Amino acid sequence: MIEFVLGESDLVDVRFAVSPLNELTLSLRVLKNPARHPMHLPFARRIRGVDTEVLLALSNERGWTPDFLSPRPVTPFTRFEDELAALREVPARTMRRDFRAVLGEVPAVLCDRERMLAAVENYWQVAFAGSWDRMRAILEADIAFRGREMVQHGLATMLSGISERITFASPVVRVLIKGVDPWRVEARGQGLTLVPSLFALRTAVPVDPGAPPLLIYAARGAGTLWETGLPSGPAALAGVLGQVRADLLAELGEPRSSTDIARRTSVTTSAVNQHLRALRDAGLLASQRHGRSVVYARTELGDALVSHSSGRGSNVPDPSFHRT
Repeated sequence: MIEFVLGESDLVDVRFAVSPLNELTLSLRVLKNPARHPMHLPFARRIRGVDTEVLLALSNERGWTPDFLSPRPVTPFTRFEDELAALREVPARTMRRDFRAVLGEVPAVLCDRERMLAAVENYWQVAFAGSWDRMRAILEADIAFRGREMVQHGLATMLSGISERITFASPVVRVLIKGVDPWRVEARGQGLTLVPSLFALRTAVPVDPGAPPLLIYAARGAGTLWETGLPSGPAALAGVLGQVRADLLAELGEPRSSTDIARRTSVTTSAVNQHLRALRDAGLLASQRHGRSVVYARTELGDALVSHSSGRGSNVPDPSFHRT
């Protein structure tokens, strides 16, 4: 059991952040054992021309990686270029310490610092650069959901909704991590940073017990990452709204950004935005800006319309999304 003890200032400094380098690091589990991650097989199949000898050496059999590859994000929307620049400044002694903590030694293939950094940068370009906007949109939608949960229902409910392995009894956040010795961290004004991930199966924390409180968790919507196309809207609804808008309304039972929808459908973002604004103006969708994205979700009226036209009866609306 890992415990984060939050003081008064920490309780009001629970923050969310997206970290490209954390996503890259966690994806090494897919590279090492794709069979354990069937959802990400489309991701694994397209990885070619990377330094697998170095990349596979960066994690142990449990998929754990050195802490310096999972930095605590300093801003909500950190860029990979910034994290890579910071990675280049990590002292060699810190890297060696973190390698030993996870791998028991410094493997010979990882002694070449420049080769390791080049492997990480090339892996980003091959595996992430072309898909990162879509990945980020799903992560930001998760943050919007969790933030609303925290405002409406409190920190304990939000944390327990992330995973059954997380509990909160003020002032202690407890995280069950199997196979590790228990330890306790006093936040002491450092707050708690929550980082959603598309590649985390459950939860992850730093290996170093002295590191600032950081909790990585599996994001909602990760299963939609490699999907293409939208579900067809009910025929009755298409007869009123048109097929495109009916499809969009059917898709938005959970928050999504217009950019994400455009990529999935190969429709221009401007065209998607026109349809989404029309549905919002009709009271069927609500919108909320998060970072550089505008996230949309159905309103209660939109839920009822989709439910009725598909013959399912009324749905319980998702109260976690801010409806305006």
